[in-house]
Amino acid sequence: MALPEKVTLPSLLEKKNSGRKITMLTAYDYAIASLVDQAGIDLVLVGDSVGMVALGYSSTVSVTMDEMLHHCKAVRRAVSRALVVGDMPFMSFNCSREQTIRNAGRFLQEAGCDAVKVEGGQGSDDSEAAVRAIAGAGIPVLGHLGLTPQTAARVGGFKLQAKDAQAADQLLSAALRLEKAGCFGLVLECVPAPVAAEVTRRLKIPTIGIGAGSGCDGQVLVINDLLGLKGDFHPRFARPFAQLDRTIIKAVQQFRAEVEKGTFPSDRESYAMDPKQLALWKKKWSKKK
Repeated sequence: MALPEKVTLPSLLEKKNSGRKITMLTAYDYAIASLVDQAGIDLVLVGDSVGMVALGYSSTVSVTMDEMLHHCKAVRRAVSRALVVGDMPFMSFNCSREQTIRNAGRFLQEAGCDAVKVEGGQGSDDSEAAVRAIAGAGIPVLGHLGLTPQTAARVGGFKLQAKDAQAADQLLSAALRLEKAGCFGLVLECVPAPVAAEVTRRLKIPTIGIGAGSGCDGQVLVINDLLGLKGDFHPRFARPFAQLDRTIIKAVQQFRAEVEKGTFPSDRESYAMDPKQLALWKKKWSKKK
């Protein structure tokens, strides 16, 4: 099946307005990003979740700008159709306006991203000002409300947000402010489905949910969760569409067993040498015993 043309910001908005769902997945390397792009996903997010699922950090807070740019470059080389979004890591946008714009610009100039993502904007952080500065500099920016992993410790860990009327009001107000500040879309994470649906209804820009129900304009998952490469964290909303962890373990166990038995590599999987050259080589070295 032929895939649609390259994804653009106007095409995402057109999807929202026509009721067609938007798809987004994370990717952190060339190989996976290439497959995700071939599958027709609309947006590829190089998330700071790379810290937890690929780099072994205990949270996303430890991820640096250099690490993010490194992974963004790999993904950019693989993706030709999807919109590539680079996740701005902790402390890369809660700084001076000049440094915020400089950091955001590096994602486009050095890594070739099409846009950046910024967490927060509903509490006492400076994310709204960062969005305004980045968007004002002509850099497309995707917002992120609800559970924001970079500041999860401040809200007591990874848990549902906007659970009561007051918190839901705050979330909606923040969403409207971020839209006005210049976001082209919003990720809503770990938010009650009715709240996410109402936010989606009231916004002109698309919403992309993760643990926010089906009423959002689109959905995103961490690729490791989708593929069943689970790691240590198993969020309720992350449906595994495959069980590759089991497949990989089984394949590695079979490799180990065949190596230990001497059945891998076989003659078919080995390279031969011209018999005459082999005889000459053996004759030469046999004299040196």
